[in-house]
Amino acid sequence: MLEFLLPDAPVGTLALTVALSYLLGSIPFGLVLTRLAGLGDVRQIGSGNIGATNVLRTGNRVLAALTMVLDSGKGAAAALVAHGVAPDLAPFAALAAVLGHMFPVWLRFQGGKGVAAAAGVYLALSWPVGLCTLGVWLAVLLATRISSLSALVAALLSPLFAWYFAGPDVTAVAAILAVLVILRHKDNIGRLRRGAEAKIGAGKK
Repeated sequence: MLEFLLPDAPVGTLALTVALSYLLGSIPFGLVLTRLAGLGDVRQIGSGNIGATNVLRTGNRVLAALTMVLDSGKGAAAALVAHGVAPDLAPFAALAAVLGHMFPVWLRFQGGKGVAAAAGVYLALSWPVGLCTLGVWLAVLLATRISSLSALVAALLSPLFAWYFAGPDVTAVAAILAVLVILRHKDNIGRLRRGAEAKIGAGKK
């Protein structure tokens, strides 16, 4: 399952791929878009997160959707470009891009929770895995209107989708990302257990 940890690409190429993918992933589109729109610092409202769900709390659905697309796109772009250079580099680029989103150097390593970026990565590495993961996310979101719960369920199931549809490399990436996404949602998990997690459309808290 972890054979992707031994790539055939030269160490220098691997290091450059990881560095560039991290920098691409670290672009905080949610923060940039809300500031360009004159809505201030998105980190000062709601959960303080830079992702699409918190951008939605500004009341601007278009910006929230655009944030989701761009965050997904940077994950997909990193994986696809790396695959074009050498296929065995794609898993490293995928992980680096999501880590960049979660821990961007520009924001003192306080970034998003990696859900949209991970979705883009899955679509790039194996589109059936990406579509299944997005389908679960959307189904749970529509049923509960709880963004964090939909993200957690999708993250937990993504390694199973990867195991079924893709190879060990994608399965390993999905397993690592699932752990990271769950860890980034630890506060949400606490609120879910208390029944205090906010629902989309329920108003700001």
